[in-house]
Amino acid sequence: MVFENLEGLEPVSPNGQYFSSDVITLSVLAVLEFEIPIDTESQTIMSLLKNVFLPISPRFSSIMVENDGKKAWKRVEVKLEDHVNIPTFPSNLSPESYDEYLEEYLSKLSTERYPQGKPLWGVHIIKYPTSNAAGNVIFKFHHALGDGYSLMGALISTLQRADNPSLPLTFPSRQRSESKKRENFFVTKIFSSACNTISDFWWGISKTLKEDDPTPIKSSNDAIEFRPSTIATMTFSLDQLKSIKNKLGVTLNDVLTGMIFFGTRLYMQEIDQSSSTADCTAMVLLNTRIMGDYMPIEEMIKPNSKMPWGNRFTFLHVPIPNLTELSNAEDFIRNAHKMINRKKNSLAAYFTSRLLEIVNKFGSHEASSRYIHRTLKNSSMVISNMIGPVQQMSLANHPIKGFYFLVPGLPQGFDITIVSYMGKVRLAFKMEKGIIDPQKLKSCMENALDMIVKDSNKNPKLNN
Repeated sequence: MVFENLEGLEPVSPNGQYFSSDVITLSVLAVLEFEIPIDTESQTIMSLLKNVFLPISPRFSSIMVENDGKKAWKRVEVKLEDHVNIPTFPSNLSPESYDEYLEEYLSKLSTERYPQGKPLWGVHIIKYPTSNAAGNVIFKFHHALGDGYSLMGALISTLQRADNPSLPLTFPSRQRSESKKRENFFVTKIFSSACNTISDFWWGISKTLKEDDPTPIKSSNDAIEFRPSTIATMTFSLDQLKSIKNKLGVTLNDVLTGMIFFGTRLYMQEIDQSSSTADCTAMVLLNTRIMGDYMPIEEMIKPNSKMPWGNRFTFLHVPIPNLTELSNAEDFIRNAHKMINRKKNSLAAYFTSRLLEIVNKFGSHEASSRYIHRTLKNSSMVISNMIGPVQQMSLANHPIKGFYFLVPGLPQGFDITIVSYMGKVRLAFKMEKGIIDPQKLKSCMENALDMIVKDSNKNPKLNN
């Protein structure tokens, strides 16, 4: 951290300060998988970074400085060659071997600290073919630069539609299915919100004091964020997930969350039968903006923007039901729908944010970071979800076959990120190495979806 006079500089947001401390440092890794080999000799990517990427936000050309516990952004001259990395792996290996090299590289990249005195981002070009791609490009961003919505918007600004670069990328409809139950009375809803707020706020505070039980998905190790990780991904049909959503009258997020909870419990039971009733909590990331499609960057950075740049998110504590509490697979979806709606009908996240501000004001941003770190560490998993474009993207005329993202720095051993793209939904699992069996976990997730499909087929469709 650079120390100097902060007068006239842009202050770092509270969330940005909380997630860039000695206690916790969060990043976002976006992995782009390409259909064709990457031309590392061409200057096209460097030109794209200079002329398109850097102008997106002044934060990409800024370093974080500090004075008397306060942080701010200071503009500096960017040397692009310091931010572009092309690692060298052994030649002429099989794609399966390069899968392992890529995973090790991502694991190492997840724990590496950012260089002092340089803007907090980097690009890593993997020119070797893996099982999924002819080459990979990894963007690494410090979370203080912005949240997933901001960084996804920035990334998309550097990409084009593969079929027609003159046309804009479009995104799936976010229309909610009609719920089978509606709240009819305004007074009842206000009373429910008040009760939920009190209960959720108190439960959130209690989670900073009580840690989830050790289970096959949660070890008792300390400093997990600095330990080697295993990374695995799965792909599901968006149409299949939407079909379940429509039949049950829930949201796509409800379907995904319920499937993940059910698959996780199946995995835990298969590894250790005694863990089937263990106390487990998920931290589900919630964007606090009034969500719509990604806005142009120039709109996001305007004062009083409806969809502003920055870190505008909060965590929802959601208990993971065990297999004895629910009667069938479909119930995991309905329970997720009920719990997430209940959490949204609560001001607990607002009061938690105010609590962090009070701790920051009378203590320090480090004290707020410790509160967040302890709350995250005490839970069993984090789930984060983003929406990607319907059409295929390309970067510097290189078609993108698929992509996923990771959030390094979380003090858990089990982090799940979700993104949609080209009619598919990609799940990425970042797991503490040696703790979770990735192949067995993926098999349990597939079994969970199969069982949910069978149960949902018993229900008439609510929407076509």
